Amino acid sequence: MQTVKLGLIGDNIRSSSAPKLHLIAAAQHGIDLSYELIIPAEKGFDFDAALAFARNSGFRGVNVTLPYKERAFGYVDINDPAIRQLGSVNTICFEPDGLFGANTDFTGFLKSYRAARGDLKAGHVLLIGAGGVGRSIGFALTQLGASALTILDTDQHKAERFVKAINQFVPGLAMVADANALPAFDALVNCSPAGMHGYGGLPLPERLIPTDFDWAFDAVYQPVETPFKQLIDARGISFISGFELFFHQGVDAFSIFTGFDVIDEMALRDALLRALCPTGNS
Repeated sequence: MQTVKLGLIGDNIRSSSAPKLHLIAAAQHGIDLSYELIIPAEKGFDFDAALAFARNSGFRGVNVTLPYKERAFGYVDINDPAIRQLGSVNTICFEPDGLFGANTDFTGFLKSYRAARGDLKAGHVLLIGAGGVGRSIGFALTQLGASALTILDTDQHKAERFVKAINQFVPGLAMVADANALPAFDALVNCSPAGMHGYGGLPLPERLIPTDFDWAFDAVYQPVETPFKQLIDARGISFISGFELFFHQGVDAFSIFTGFDVIDEMALRDALLRALCPTGNS
């Protein structure tokens, strides 16, 4: 059987669990699969060269992560009109007639949210981080009953572009946050790297995080116990872990790459959590 070659292009990915997810899922089907971490700086590449390296090396496809998801969007054809509006992709398949992109952050967040909150409306969301994952989750929130989206990013121009894109889809839904006068909100969603291995910290200063909102989400999953998760858990607020997004986006990506659904999602989930939380704390 020919090996299915996959990879991940990103900067801060040395500890990524993506290889383990895809290898376990492939083993359930008896598929011979490899999964390589491609860190452009370590190979002397820019993103273009990293993508060309994967394609020319016979890869079936690649996942793309921070900080390349928006850049990757410009290289691919996208069949799903719902994904075209996002402006970012995290999954690229190499086909004989070109590169085709998908965004499993978008589909993965929809699944994560609905598993945790069912049909409850998202409400007014303060979303921190207007990069690739932020855009994916922002557009997903438009399908989850968001009554308003307030976008906060250290790059004001990026936040403004994100707001404009959302409002073209749902007029008047989004606004750029004033960091000095944050509005009351129902949910706090972190799509910045704050709390990630190599970054650390909280997405907002602790004094600006209230105690009386409905739910929170952290896109960071390494570590699973981020400082943000620990703070929200201590305040008794409903929390959706970044592990849920990682898991669901990975399951969707595996299906896109191979054409097969994961056979035993529970076994895959348990194996990944044991690897990420060897002490059993998740």
